[in-house]
Amino acid sequence: MSSALATVPRLGRLVPQNTCLFLCDLQEKFRSSIQYFPQIVEVSNRLLRAFKVLELPIVATEQYPKGLGNSVPELGVAENDVPVFDKTKFSMCLPPVQEIIKDKEIKSVILCGIEAHVCVQQTALDLIESGMDVHVVVDACSSRSMVDRMYAFERMKQSGAFLTTSESVILGLAGGSSHPSFKQLQKIIWESAPDTGLLAARQQPLVTAITESINGPKL
Repeated sequence: MSSALATVPRLGRLVPQNTCLFLCDLQEKFRSSIQYFPQIVEVSNRLLRAFKVLELPIVATEQYPKGLGNSVPELGVAENDVPVFDKTKFSMCLPPVQEIIKDKEIKSVILCGIEAHVCVQQTALDLIESGMDVHVVVDACSSRSMVDRMYAFERMKQSGAFLTTSESVILGLAGGSSHPSFKQLQKIIWESAPDTGLLAARQQPLVTAITESINGPKL
């Protein structure tokens, strides 16, 4: 029996009472430089609203806000009384954040924000190393470069993070239409999440392969 259990993969199933949303550095200074920034913020706000409906914990950070500005207003952290922690290190795993994890017995973190290959990735690695399940929301994370963004997802997946989407997270936390807050959650996801460039990024290698098979590789 023990050997059989040892082969069972980690499922990463979300249990609401042990889950926290992390919003990483969605700040004003990055507005013009991050790929698909408005869409990333919109998706992150969807998750924030869902977590508020479900009354689940949310944590936000700001990287050197004196120079990089505060969280963009459309994210909604101020109006929703989300605790925001200043930082200069890249990882979100600050002492007060770790206290929240401990006090609320968090076992799964839903991770959104920027940049995917720096602060998001280092946060994910710290959390995984501490034994947490980390769910990286690919339509709510980005970087200045799509190459950095896509390879950050691969890197985090190699280290044990679960790659997921905002709608999958919201419906995973609900568990079914019988959830008492399902109709409120349904309103949040009724319109599809905005395109954040992932489909085009995934299709490009296939397009290149087909083109080269017809015309030969570029020299």
